[in-house]
Amino acid sequence: MNVPNTAPELFTWEFATDPYPAYAWLREHSPVHWTKLPSGVEAWLVTRYTDARQALADGRLSKNPAHHAEDAHGKSRTGIPGERSANLMTHLLNIDPPDHTRLRRLVSKAFTPRRIAQFAPRVQELTDGLIDRFAGTGEADLIHDFAFPLPIYAICDLLGVPAEDQDDFRDWAGMMIRHGGGPRGGVARSVKKMRGYLAELIHRKRDDLSDDLISGLIRASDHGEHLTENEAAAMCFVLLFAGFETTINLIGNGVHTLLHNPEQRAVLQGSIERGEHGLLDTGIEELLRFDGPVELATWRYATQPLSIGGRRIAAGDPVLVVLAAADRDPARFAEPDTLDLSRRDNQHLGYGHGIHYCLGAPLARLEGRTALETLMRRLPDLRLAADPAELRWRGGLIMRGLRSLPVEFTAR
Repeated sequence: MNVPNTAPELFTWEFATDPYPAYAWLREHSPVHWTKLPSGVEAWLVTRYTDARQALADGRLSKNPAHHAEDAHGKSRTGIPGERSANLMTHLLNIDPPDHTRLRRLVSKAFTPRRIAQFAPRVQELTDGLIDRFAGTGEADLIHDFAFPLPIYAICDLLGVPAEDQDDFRDWAGMMIRHGGGPRGGVARSVKKMRGYLAELIHRKRDDLSDDLISGLIRASDHGEHLTENEAAAMCFVLLFAGFETTINLIGNGVHTLLHNPEQRAVLQGSIERGEHGLLDTGIEELLRFDGPVELATWRYATQPLSIGGRRIAAGDPVLVVLAAADRDPARFAEPDTLDLSRRDNQHLGYGHGIHYCLGAPLARLEGRTALETLMRRLPDLRLAADPAELRWRGGLIMRGLRSLPVEFTAR
């Protein structure tokens, strides 16, 4: 890896292709770095593992945008586009205890190990169904044809979105993915449509409760947990928004990484063919560390002056923990720029740390693990069908993922 000699330019299209040399420079020369983001908002970037882990669990760093020192216009340039105008702010990514504790307790009932295990056959069914659509053609765009629809349909099933409405969610989610790094207007319109639909669906389900997540939230509200309609809609929205894009990127980045590390891929493929699962389990964690789906943790705001990595953070300053930089910190991981699917000491921060640790991580792991295992088993000669230099990464601040991933294989 060629680490730049001088301060690198951040958040350009070239940077998005391979941000790791720039992050290596920041870790060494400016580990807590004040910068202006493409939106015009200024924020601290935290890049070392020890500092990142501390910041993620520091109660003085609030998730509530009300603590941002900026004016209303500045506040509107942070967070998920459209959530403010659509009245969807009261979700887990924007609140602190005690409201965060209450809402997380409610929704965590849907993500128990038992429930995720029960959902595994449906994830396998969705995975095989999507591969069936292109297996006979010998080529596919693994993002558009596979990594994108799989988590959309899975989370819709969990929420209880009727099958006839799920393609609408796919369209709205597609708008968010395509335009997440550009003008916020197109995303905001999709968010408003999704919000309107969720409000209507919650009303309908009150008269027809079942075993899905939305019904569970309604039951909790009816039994005195004081879940407002706005909170229910916001909760469903953030589960959709956070749930599908992280899994798209886990699958897309994971396949991309394996295609560029053929020796590691061959070892993994051999273990899958033998019916062994140990390397797949550690491999998913290594893929999350090496080139994970979430590049920066979501926004935090200092509620009082504090120190991170020897730098003084003022009250009201935004802080962004760079998970991608922390997970390649040589002070924490041996040979961090080398992919090692058998890595054991791998306490990566790919899904965060502390009370805001990603609630849907078990579901994302299940989907990523099922997707990679099935692809390796059913399409063993999968290979890249484009010049690696021509692949483009989606713009945006928080997530890291490919726009497309053209592949070819023997038609089956």
